[in-house]
Amino acid sequence: MNTLYSFRRCPYAMRARMALRYSGVPVNIVEVSLKAKPAEMLALSSKGTVPVLSADGRVIDESLAIMQWALAQNDPQDWLLKDDPAGQARIAALIESNDQTFKVHLNRYKYAERYPEQPMEVYRADGEVFLRQLDELLEGRDYLLAAHPSLADIALMPFVRQFAHVDREWFAQTPYVRLQGWLQRFLESDLFTGVMKK
Repeated sequence: MNTLYSFRRCPYAMRARMALRYSGVPVNIVEVSLKAKPAEMLALSSKGTVPVLSADGRVIDESLAIMQWALAQNDPQDWLLKDDPAGQARIAALIESNDQTFKVHLNRYKYAERYPEQPMEVYRADGEVFLRQLDELLEGRDYLLAAHPSLADIALMPFVRQFAHVDREWFAQTPYVRLQGWLQRFLESDLFTGVMKK
């Protein structure tokens, strides 16, 4: 049986779980306490971070690789944009911007007390550059790169959610109305509510 070690509120684990659920791959989910990580998870991956997937005798301990593995099994809505090389390149670029740059700004904004070099508002403004870019991509459509969700939407959504939830009142009054609608659609979707159920 495929087993995923996960922590529900971790955005990396969240996106992996959404891809696994969407693909319909049967998986046993072990909810991990980050303060007491199970020995069997640490035996699989010495990194000690979630998510970790044990599948078909393989260990995959990067969330994006787990998503790609799941979609290689089954991708009914074409999240990978398989016949669109330009779209695939845009997926990769967006995920790289999210994981390498936006995540840094998000951490500093969310935990601003740990980064006293700048006020919280500076970190928020740094992150806003990416929010603005995403909002512009949503002009005239419901998803970032196509008329349906792609790997980019699912890979980014948990991080945008976390950024929005640092100060929900602030996010609600921003001019990023398309992005607000995009996030809300995911938060209300069966895919997201299904993976967040205890």
